[in-house]
Amino acid sequence: MYIELNGLKVHYEICGEGKEVLVLHGWGANIKTCASITNQLSNHFKVIALDFPGFGESQEPQSVWGTAEYAELVRQFLDALGIRRPVLIGHSFGGRVIIYLAGRLKVQAQKIVLIDSAGIRPKRSLSYYYRVYTFKLMKNTVKLLFSKERSEEIIAKARSKHGSTDYKNAPGIMRSVLVKTVNEDLRKYLPEIDAPVLLIWGENDADTPASDGKLMEKLIRDAGLVVLKNAGHFSYLDKAYEFNIIVDHFLREG
Repeated sequence: MYIELNGLKVHYEICGEGKEVLVLHGWGANIKTCASITNQLSNHFKVIALDFPGFGESQEPQSVWGTAEYAELVRQFLDALGIRRPVLIGHSFGGRVIIYLAGRLKVQAQKIVLIDSAGIRPKRSLSYYYRVYTFKLMKNTVKLLFSKERSEEIIAKARSKHGSTDYKNAPGIMRSVLVKTVNEDLRKYLPEIDAPVLLIWGENDADTPASDGKLMEKLIRDAGLVVLKNAGHFSYLDKAYEFNIIVDHFLREG
């Protein structure tokens, strides 16, 4: 199914019946990568999942969006479908959007599940900043010395060698979106979240480390953290059985 929001064609799916649950995917992913979550929950809930603009079957944003723009689109999506106080579940980037949605925009939720969530700006080493500013200097210099075609070729090679996997795989404007959102720190919104929050983290998450989950647990008023052993950034896939039991218990209690 599709809906037009902010002039963009946004793809979404609905399955199951019952209490409404919104599932938001991570960066570089889409509805399909959350299928194990939506399929399990649809046995007892009405599950709504959408492709963020720039992912899956949804159109790319026409300008460089940050977390605020993505959260506002989700708010409009909920209003358009007449959804009030849903359960919110987000993985990684999806978790980042939920933090802004619930903490800044004050969208009411029955409960929230954040899975290996982004939202805490990572600590950067001196070597990281050296690489970043060296690349920027090289890019500006190359543009002055070479033709547009040749400079784009040189910059593309440098990017493929030094950029992160997400950055290299992001098309067009989405690279700028990634840079903007990754550098946003949302910790100030965590104490503003009113709903009960379940934090689920992979013990070996190298993208959003478990220390981020521990910090979120401290800053959110009503939060509990579960760390899954031998799981990485996609803990809901690495430990699907344990994940499903934990989430099912959290959503059914109370």
